[in-house]
Amino acid sequence: MFGDAEAVHLLLGRHLDDDPATRPDYPPATMEDRRFRPHHVVIGLGIAVALFTALSGVAATVNGWHDDSEITREVFQNVPDALKVAFYTVIPVLIVYGAVLFANRMKNWERGTPDNRATTGANAQRRFGDFRSGVYMQTLLREPAAGVMHSLIYFPFLILLAVTTVLEVNHQVPEDLKFLHGDVYRAYTLVGDVAGVLFLVGVAWALLRRFGPRRFRPYRIRIKTKPEHAAGLVVFAAIGVTGFGAEAFRIAATAADHGGEFPSAETWSIVGYPLAQAVDSVSFFADSVHGWHQAWWIAHVLAFMAFLALLPITMLRHMFTSPLNMYLRDRDRPKGAMKPLPNLMETELESFGASTIEEFTWKQLLDTDSCTMCGRCTAVCPAHATGKPLDPREIVLKTGEVMAATGTPVVSPPIGTDAEITVPANWMFDRITSEELWACTSCRACDEHCPVNIEILDKILDMRRYLSLMESDFPSELGAAYRSMENSGNPWGLSQSDRTDWVGDLEGIEVLDGGDPFDAEYLYWVGCAGSFDDKNKKVSRAMAQLMQRAGVSFSILGPSEMCTGDPARRSGNEYIFQMLAMQNVETLNGMGVKKVVTQCPHCFNTLANEYPQMGGHYEVVHHSQLLEWLIDAGKLDLSEARLDERLVSHDSCYLGRHNDVYLAPRNVVASIGGVEVVEAGRQGTKGMCCGAGGGRMFMEEHIGKNINVERSQELLATGATRIATACPFCYVMIDDGVKGEGVDDSEVKVGDIALHVLDALENSGA
Repeated sequence: MFGDAEAVHLLLGRHLDDDPATRPDYPPATMEDRRFRPHHVVIGLGIAVALFTALSGVAATVNGWHDDSEITREVFQNVPDALKVAFYTVIPVLIVYGAVLFANRMKNWERGTPDNRATTGANAQRRFGDFRSGVYMQTLLREPAAGVMHSLIYFPFLILLAVTTVLEVNHQVPEDLKFLHGDVYRAYTLVGDVAGVLFLVGVAWALLRRFGPRRFRPYRIRIKTKPEHAAGLVVFAAIGVTGFGAEAFRIAATAADHGGEFPSAETWSIVGYPLAQAVDSVSFFADSVHGWHQAWWIAHVLAFMAFLALLPITMLRHMFTSPLNMYLRDRDRPKGAMKPLPNLMETELESFGASTIEEFTWKQLLDTDSCTMCGRCTAVCPAHATGKPLDPREIVLKTGEVMAATGTPVVSPPIGTDAEITVPANWMFDRITSEELWACTSCRACDEHCPVNIEILDKILDMRRYLSLMESDFPSELGAAYRSMENSGNPWGLSQSDRTDWVGDLEGIEVLDGGDPFDAEYLYWVGCAGSFDDKNKKVSRAMAQLMQRAGVSFSILGPSEMCTGDPARRSGNEYIFQMLAMQNVETLNGMGVKKVVTQCPHCFNTLANEYPQMGGHYEVVHHSQLLEWLIDAGKLDLSEARLDERLVSHDSCYLGRHNDVYLAPRNVVASIGGVEVVEAGRQGTKGMCCGAGGGRMFMEEHIGKNINVERSQELLATGATRIATACPFCYVMIDDGVKGEGVDDSEVKVGDIALHVLDALENSGA
């Protein structure tokens, strides 16, 4: 519908560099006073296509162009003039009808706040690559069964649409320009029939996955099959079946007009031709073959009309919205960064976060109309898998329900809406509970596996901002962490003077005050867990020793280092995040720090991706990346290091899915001699969360199975004698989970990659 995201912005009447938080009318005022808005484009396109369709019918009738070739077909063969008129009258009306209904949905997107999704020279290639990925269904093919099924429906449908269009074009052009005859026609009929067969196979497969025996229906599909799925698939099946029926009776009627001789060219119709012969052999049909052809033609046209009618009011609309959503994937902030807010110390806002539709961005609202209800987000959600009330798909659908029911006009889909569901007001928390939102670990698995680029996590975090800052509706344990971060500078609530206790008897570690000049190559950002948690103090010591062995120049801040604010921001408390972040940025900038290494992926993500929002620009590396480089460069010699053990690596969500670092931790432990590296059932992008992200490190699990127990059992099932982590939160959660299963260190040792490397070096005497 739009050439690029910039066009969307311009049509919305908003500047690309608008920051919603700095506008005096934030949240933005209604756009009813705008004369030209995006939905007008859709209405205009609909009218243009409708007029073209209607006029093409008139042109063909007036000019009376025909193709006299023996090897061709007449478009409206055996179709009375009255039906032709009806066709060229009703189809344009339905096109305009669909455009108006689709435009009404677009009005809802216009209710959202600005979101910079501009296409630039720097991101244009990525954008079109994402668009092609959506059009070619590459993301769907990550799951072969679902991908192949959708491909069998989608691509043949496009081919069939092209086949119909080609026939109509050939019908409209003058005689000397007609091309659909001879060998071209033979190939044309073959392509059309093959596409039709594949299309019906795909539809049958989809019906089996949606409504067949339980063993054919994945859990994520089984729990969310609605009447509109049946409506769409039945219409598709009707289009395919009636198409072949009309073709068979057309060929049979042609044969009847030629004394029972079947046209030789129609043998290339590999389905229609044998069906026509079968029809001709049955007297019940043969005696009135022309009437049967008209009946099947009418049924085929009606099936297509039903498709046009359902397109704007059911999930079939994702045929248009999903590729657009894929195109808009690239954004002006890293995927690990939350949406920025203005300086809350200097700016007064009436509301924080999202509680109404108008407080989401237009892209977040477009998301709700792009959802295919495939449930892949649900299938990978650790909270849902362990019995928590969170279902990421429901977050999207419920947001869409509120948006649709509170729009002007109301556009709630009449098909598939549960009768008991009511939306009394433009208020998200009438449909979404705080329990759902607080169950989220912010692992980002839902976003990573959505095949159409729906950004679910942002919606959850924006609503958390509202709950935390406007309603003070958060778990009591989280409140204690807030107070500790605000008063003590860390969520543990311990004295900042204790931040260097982990150093102990280690020599050569320079501790700087906040105002000291910085001369080392790296600032070692130890983090709160590495400073205060007993397990992770050992990781800090190990990492310091490894860097010293490799000759890395580093210093630490000690008491001058504050929490990065990640737990506060992910749980919605932007005030505390900004307070801590500003202090840290002031300290680092004042010291002239350029390079930072940290063992905590949460610190890594915040320092690298979010501190630039606060004026802090640093080269940040995770300790797994630094260790990998030191080993590859020969600066950290592991030639003699050895551990004759079986090791499994656990993926940190904030290192992997938030920052695409998967291989570095594996490469580090794989460099140890004698180690057999194995993988858990869920790993990489599908890795199971430890349960500590999104501030949940400081919250209790009261519902369902503990996430860390689920993950620990999965890791133990590999038979590994060592479990490697690359995150202090993961270390704590997995170690507790393993110990909870009655497995001690003598059987399975859980530890950070730095601990395993140091063990290997010390065991070898290196």
